Order: sequence, then C-alpha cells, then structure tokens
Amino acid sequence: MRDPYEVLEINRGASKEEIQKAYRKLVKKYHPDQYRDNPLAKLAEEKLAEINEAYDYLMKNGTAGGDRSYRSSEQTWDTGRDNTDTDSFFNQVRININNGNLAAAEQMLDQTNIRSAQWFFLRGILFQRKGWYSQAMSHLQTAVRMEPGNREYRNALNTMNNGNTAYRERSGRYAGRDADLCNICECMVCTDCCCESLGGDFIPCC
Repeated sequence: MRDPYEVLEINRGASKEEIQKAYRKLVKKYHPDQYRDNPLAKLAEEKLAEINEAYDYLMKNGTAGGDRSYRSSEQTWDTGRDNTDTDSFFNQVRININNGNLAAAEQMLDQTNIRSAQWFFLRGILFQRKGWYSQAMSHLQTAVRMEPGNREYRNALNTMNNGNTAYRERSGRYAGRDADLCNICECMVCTDCCCESLGGDFIPCC
C-alpha cells in the first residue's frame, strides 16, 4: 500500500476531521458518476479503490498511532523484499496481474527497490496487458539480456516479436492500396481546382 497520507493528499498527523474532509473531496473527484462513458473510467475506479484503502487504514489505526504503525510496517516490508521474501513478493505481483488487478501489481513494482530480471519481466507483462507494447518490448528485452537462459522470459519476448511481425505484414498488404487511393483523390481534387479556375467543374459536388 502506498503512503495513505500521500494518497489522501494530507500532512502527517492530520486530525480525524481533516482526514474525513480530504476523503470526501477525493471521493467526489473520482466518483464513477464523473467518468461515465469516459476512457479514464477504469483509472478513476482504481484511484478510488486506493483512496478507500488509505482512508480505512487511517481511520482504523488512528492518526498519530496510525502514522507510527504505517512507518513500522513499511520498514519491515522493505526489509523482507530485499531478503527472504523476494519470491513471495513477485508471486503476489504475478497473482495480481493474472487476476487483472494491474493497479496493485504496478504499485508493488513501483515501490520495490529490487530491479532484477524478474522485475523487468513482470513489468513487461504488465505493460503488455495495458496495451503499452513499446514499453513492454523494452522491459522484456532487458529481462532476457539479464537472464538469457530463462525460457519463460525468452518465450514471452518471442511471442511479442511474432505478434509484431504478423501485424506489420498485415499492414503492409494494404499500404500500397491506401497510397494509390490517396494519390487518385489528390489528383482528382487538383484537377477540379484547375478546372474551376478556368471556369469549368471537374467534380460537380465540390
């Protein structure tokens, strides 16, 4: 979980009333009703979930006490990720990605200071799920460079490369046709302009 004070955009040690006020303000800002038929609706939904989590945490743990509790748990979590709990950490990231909980997976990857091959691999898969193929390709390539013998990483990269190649081939089949059509249209418009300047009309509808 991100720093709840940062999520709610308030200072540490804020009073209960200040926390509630900030919470109501953000809920109103990111409420689903504000994002109907909006491409940002999914992001707003994820942001609202993060706001609710931060609010619940602070209200459950109190203000000053919650601050100390958060700092303590945060330090313990960082230590665990750097040592014996690395595998379980990345397994949780995988679970979030597989379940479609991309926001939680991305948040976990952003917060860890581990930049192993597995981190780049999971980041690449995350970007692929989000449709950010350029970033996905870059991260998968880094993962393979770091661990060239890892079959999982290499298969994921090959799958992406094959998909991109197929897309380029399909696009190339129609590129010439589109170009020819555009050339024809340009010639017709130019001809019509020339005719009109001479008092004629090549395309009656224009």
